[in-house]
Amino acid sequence: MSELERYYRVLELEPGATLEEVNQAYKDLVFVWHPDRIPNENLRLKQKAQDKLKAINEARDRLRSSKVQHQATAYSPPHYQQQPPETTYQPAQKHPDLSGKDFSRANLSNKDLSGRNLSFANLSGANLSDTFMHKVNLRGADLSEANLFRANLLLADMREANLRSANLIGADLSGADLRGADLTGARIRSGDRLLVKLIGANLAGAIMPDGAIHR
Repeated sequence: MSELERYYRVLELEPGATLEEVNQAYKDLVFVWHPDRIPNENLRLKQKAQDKLKAINEARDRLRSSKVQHQATAYSPPHYQQQPPETTYQPAQKHPDLSGKDFSRANLSNKDLSGRNLSFANLSGANLSDTFMHKVNLRGADLSEANLFRANLLLADMREANLRSANLIGADLSGADLRGADLTGARIRSGDRLLVKLIGANLAGAIMPDGAIHR
């Protein structure tokens, strides 16, 4: 088995998968294996998750680098000296501040917004289904009527966020800070079954879907 084939296998992909498929597989596996999802007292499983995440990161970076190099060498522009392909992974530049931006009704489905600052942003009616928002800052953001179906909001800062009538079915809000958030009318259940992960979430002072204030 070649090195690239091994990386494809780590991401549970067939050799030759597209860059889009590599990125999606990476997000799916990080969602499953992120160490923050493992209770601190389970040291064995937490160590396993850390090892898995390290292997997943390496596989994604190497496959992404390989595909970028392939695209760069596929075409050599005239009159310019071709630069040698990079062999080391370069970390992405710091994301711009998106606080207060207007994303109302925007389609942000499947985007990776992890760690971004979207405090006080207008996301009313936005499609955020399957969006990866680990540790995102949504403090004071307007998420009214937004579709957050299966969104990953692990450890998100959602203090005083407006989630009125938002669809939270399948969303993971484990460890999220929801103090003072307004969830009036938000969809979190199917019948009597709760379909939102709220493990370790801070709901102090939040207005719950039925209008009651969480104590």
